Amino acid sequence: MLMFIFGLTGPSGAGKGTIAELFAKYKVYSVDTDAVYHRLLIPPSACLDELTARFGTGVLSPDGSLNRQALAAVVFSDDNALADLNAITHKYILARTKEALDLYRAGNCPGAIVDAPLLFESGAVQACGCQATIAVLADKSLRVSRIMERDGLTQEAAVHRIEAQKPDDFYIARADYVIYNNGLVSDLLPQVQRILRETAVIGQ
Repeated sequence: MLMFIFGLTGPSGAGKGTIAELFAKYKVYSVDTDAVYHRLLIPPSACLDELTARFGTGVLSPDGSLNRQALAAVVFSDDNALADLNAITHKYILARTKEALDLYRAGNCPGAIVDAPLLFESGAVQACGCQATIAVLADKSLRVSRIMERDGLTQEAAVHRIEAQKPDDFYIARADYVIYNNGLVSDLLPQVQRILRETAVIGQ
């Protein structure tokens, strides 16, 4: 059985997780690349070893786990360091993502989703064989409130996070489908069903 692979992306607070849950109702399950990354950093870990070799033991916590704040302080002020971080982590994330897709394929799932914040920038569309891409967008004010509630951030910090990310136009120009997540979940289901029908994952 052929499995249709979607790429799912969008800025923080847009609600990609909600969309993934709706696709799951049709046995189209997602691979959350953020969750994959977090699991890759649990020691012992080849990915963590490579990060330590590149950035030094100063990016580790006393227990041997990654100190994300220390790593962020190193890479976000140095474009070359950020490029190295992405080069190291993306190859491990893509390998694990492909393994998960193979499991879904073996389970005869009609489709699967690669849920990746950096879907276009990381090369995941090509590497994972995504046949259609979906961007989830939402109004800025809604995104701010969702980020504040989810991550316990102040309004100022939530706005700063949003402003550091790509604008909506970036996603609109690249995605095959755009879902606007501004209202009730019931408003989203017809959008998901339309995508599934147009890609022939479900019948007309």
